[in-house]
Amino acid sequence: MSESDRINRSAAAHANPVTIPSFTGTLAEGVHVVGGMGNALSIETNLGVVQIDTGASSAQARKMLHELRKITDAPIHAIAYSHGHLGYNNAVKTWLADSSARGENPPRLIAHKNLVRRWNRYRETEGLQQFFVELQFRLPVGTMNQTLKLNMPSETFQKALRLGDARRQIQILWAPSETDDALVAWLPKERLLYGGAAITPSIPNVGTPLRSLRDPIRWADTLERLAGLKPEIVVMEFGPPLEGQDKIQRVLLGTVSALRWLRREVVARINKGMGAVEILHDLDYPSELFGVPWMKPLYGSADYIVRDIFRSETGWWDRNPTHLHPAHPDNAGSAVLSAVENPDAVLARARELAEQGETQLALHVVDLLALAPEQNRQVSEARELKGDLCMKLAEEASSFVSQSLYVSSGRIISRGAPKPTGVR
Repeated sequence: MSESDRINRSAAAHANPVTIPSFTGTLAEGVHVVGGMGNALSIETNLGVVQIDTGASSAQARKMLHELRKITDAPIHAIAYSHGHLGYNNAVKTWLADSSARGENPPRLIAHKNLVRRWNRYRETEGLQQFFVELQFRLPVGTMNQTLKLNMPSETFQKALRLGDARRQIQILWAPSETDDALVAWLPKERLLYGGAAITPSIPNVGTPLRSLRDPIRWADTLERLAGLKPEIVVMEFGPPLEGQDKIQRVLLGTVSALRWLRREVVARINKGMGAVEILHDLDYPSELFGVPWMKPLYGSADYIVRDIFRSETGWWDRNPTHLHPAHPDNAGSAVLSAVENPDAVLARARELAEQGETQLALHVVDLLALAPEQNRQVSEARELKGDLCMKLAEEASSFVSQSLYVSSGRIISRGAPKPTGVR
């Protein structure tokens, strides 16, 4: 196995929280899930197989092809990219090589036009993207040290694209949601909807701490539109399919209601002059909207969504004048440390708060020492304690992303860095 495949498989292994069961099998005649990064879909037509997503690595792709060939020997007519997040289509070239070895025409490579812009941005910010993957999937800093795999599509579409033939109609529809390049596949005869990144088994992944701004209302609009198709089967990005029109309507429109509630309540508090953190502590999420199974914070979090709504309407300033034109973090850390008369008392207070279960407050206190660039006993102990506190918060967090950021940060800080920076 190549180093690139090893890294891609490692990242993919952490991408799907363990609480979400995997799914493989036949959904309708000629419609199958054969593995992949999430629920990659294989749709049989008279022209060949339309494949949505190809896997995170060549090894994973070969397993997918092996399973597909148990079902059909038809050529791959087209490959559609569900969305532009890394990993879902790292293995396109493996599928192309397989078609070539079988003496078949190259498959069409289809994506929404925004995917090209996204991947050009990923190439421009490659170092940042590599560091984000390392943090989010708990990989050692420096693991993602090779060029990102970006297998560009050969054709793009704007709003909709028709595939298939007289036997089976496939409507590829733009579905802006987690990303602005997401697509879904609608099979009207079977009333089967492939939701991809637009339909997830947990709370929508808006506002993730590492990514650019996402729009929860755009996502709500998409879900409302998809609910209007009245599907009987929905293939989610992860987990088993949703079945039955009534259940599907509850899940899709219930998610819409929750997203619109968040927007309304956050904006009301913004208009009162509240800051993001104040809003987070003022909100009380109604159980009828957020206590349902499909809104569990397994990957995303309602708090994340609040932050993205806040960011969409305000600037970067957190209302603290100290942060308007801040000093360099190292200089600020040294200045704070110089004002601390008894660093051991700070450590003792942080440990006391931690023992009382006030882990977050303990972090605030220990930062009086941990952010200083100095190398002395108290600073080293502060960073070691901060690393332990991060691991404790990881155990308490429900969101996979929060868990990962605490674990990754804790590892780096415990080794002596003030904070994770991505510097290699």
